[in-house]
Amino acid sequence: MKSEKAIQNEILLALSQNGCKVFRANAGEVRTKDGRVVKLLPKGFPDIAGFRMSDGKAVFVEVKNERGRLRPEQVVFGNLLQKFPVIYGVARSVDEAIQLIKEDQP
Repeated sequence: MKSEKAIQNEILLALSQNGCKVFRANAGEVRTKDGRVVKLLPKGFPDIAGFRMSDGKAVFVEVKNERGRLRPEQVVFGNLLQKFPVIYGVARSVDEAIQLIKEDQP
């Protein structure tokens, strides 16, 4: 089974090659070697964020492998995003991610 990180990297490349400017988004917090806590994006924020270059529409993709399930924070964040005119979805493959950005085209 492919890791989520491998799938994320494939999706980042594929979306970039298909008219999107996308970035890996890190959520939660990390602790530095000297013990400081650095807060990142809010828990539940999708793995990939960016925009479709043709129209500037925001793109958010939560990446899961074939067995991965959304955590409660991810469900809440996804529900929030679906209330707005953005592209959001869960993708387990490059094909699913490409479908997200193609389905929503004007």
